[in-house]
Amino acid sequence: MKALALTLALTASLASAQRCPPFDVVYYNGNILTGKGLQSGNPEHVTALGILNGRIQDTGTDAQVFAYCEAITKIDLHGAFVMSGFNDAHTHIASAGQQRLSVDLDNIPSLAAMQDKIRTYVTTLAPDQWITGGGWDHTKWSTAKLPTRQDLDAVTGNHPAYLERTDGHIAIVNTAALAAAHITGSAKAPAGSQIDLDPTGQPTGIIREAAALALIQAVIPKPDTDTRRRALTVALNDALSHGVTSLQDFSDWDDFLVLEQMEREHKLPIRISEWLTFNDSIATLKDHRAHHDLNDPLLHTGMLKGFMDGSLGSRTAAMLAPYSDDPKNSGLPRYDQKKLNAMTTERAEAGFQIGFHAIGDRANSMALTAFDVAKTARMKQVQSILPQVEASAHAHITVSDQSRYRIEHAQVLTPADFDRFARLHIIASMQPSHLLTDMAWAPARLGPERSKYAYAWKSFLDHGVTLAFGTDYPVESINPFRGLYSAVTRQNEAGTQIFEPQEKLTLNQALYAYTQASAFAENAEKQKGILAPGYLADFIILDRDITTATPQQLLHTKVLRTIVNGTTVFTAN
Repeated sequence: MKALALTLALTASLASAQRCPPFDVVYYNGNILTGKGLQSGNPEHVTALGILNGRIQDTGTDAQVFAYCEAITKIDLHGAFVMSGFNDAHTHIASAGQQRLSVDLDNIPSLAAMQDKIRTYVTTLAPDQWITGGGWDHTKWSTAKLPTRQDLDAVTGNHPAYLERTDGHIAIVNTAALAAAHITGSAKAPAGSQIDLDPTGQPTGIIREAAALALIQAVIPKPDTDTRRRALTVALNDALSHGVTSLQDFSDWDDFLVLEQMEREHKLPIRISEWLTFNDSIATLKDHRAHHDLNDPLLHTGMLKGFMDGSLGSRTAAMLAPYSDDPKNSGLPRYDQKKLNAMTTERAEAGFQIGFHAIGDRANSMALTAFDVAKTARMKQVQSILPQVEASAHAHITVSDQSRYRIEHAQVLTPADFDRFARLHIIASMQPSHLLTDMAWAPARLGPERSKYAYAWKSFLDHGVTLAFGTDYPVESINPFRGLYSAVTRQNEAGTQIFEPQEKLTLNQALYAYTQASAFAENAEKQKGILAPGYLADFIILDRDITTATPQQLLHTKVLRTIVNGTTVFTAN
């Protein structure tokens, strides 16, 4: 009996050693929100995490984790709050970085301040060099008037200038830029875009939407690889400093190639799913999809991004009825429905996930219709091959919808379209921080009836729709705590205005949307979004417990440390 007991003990010891190599690091004595139970309203907290090879290996009390395995490194959290890193479901990191490297007009309070900043920037330029940048928002100025080319001409000298509004859907250009692009009063804007004219029939300098903006962009020198890398580095560091560990991004293909080079050099500190351009040919899209390993957890290509319309701030969002504050304008839809349906179906049948930028109620309706057509065609395609599959021996058939089509922004809907979102299993990928800016003018744009169905986060959840959160960086700051504050209060940051408070979320709901639901939106819910065994070790340490903070305390939360793949990639000073 003693020999048998000794043998069993040795066997158990060997089994333990084989299943449990030492943790690379254990974080202990913490207040750790794992993410489990957020949906049920009963979130799990533990005190320790054991990490091995970039993944969570064990969670629990300090005693449980230390009993599970030895640790090479032990880090005492001293009671600090820890949670999964944020997964921003909608960014434009190249644009964000390039804006920071050029004329950054974010939060400029007036036209005069904008002119002063441009005037200073001009002194740093070589002769005839382009002035680029953006971030201006005329709705924040006391006049609320759009700038003109003459306003730029006064401070730009001989330099052509192209400066995008914060939403990227309109730009102001000067006379030199118009001349470089050969745009005159007789120029016709491409479909879905507009070149504003003054009473004399000459361009004001305001260019609206991508097709017309491309006329100017075509004559602007492209940034070189070094400039792209510097811009991306600035933006990525900004994201990490705010606790963002994953990005779902839409930047140029040349920027993706730079990110790829950074990864090869082991200098890419954040996870990125890079979107492709919906309008590109199927051949190009397939080439881009095949270019990089789709299963690479650090960098890969993701969904196709298409644009249905513009923005509310620019009054280019496509509406079913005119704007309440602009009764002759219903926005600028970018597609004919029949063509959109065909393109969507073709790309869906090629196996691509698709996401549509849609802000106005007309744009959302068009996107939903296209998805409905594509899903019906896909189902017919599946059904056509089922007889062949069923005829095979031992066939086991499960038909499920893994397309995970998305609508980005989904800001204004008709009541009936919430049901269509649910029926078609469309993800609502939204940015709650937009409301902090937009509530100053959205009621005037929309009127009281449409406002009831705008930025309607709770209505989506009540209809069983998956709600994923992001920021649309650099349209808004990448700071996720602004988004959480907006989601739970629907008040501006000063607390002086509120917009449709019935659409508030709980903090648990907002956190879920910003972590687990955003992971689901990129088909990564089995890899990240929760701090649990087997999941990627992407988490953040904060200066406060946000689950017990007041809304204003939540708004001012700071990140102390950001960890990606078990490695610290940001620490606060």
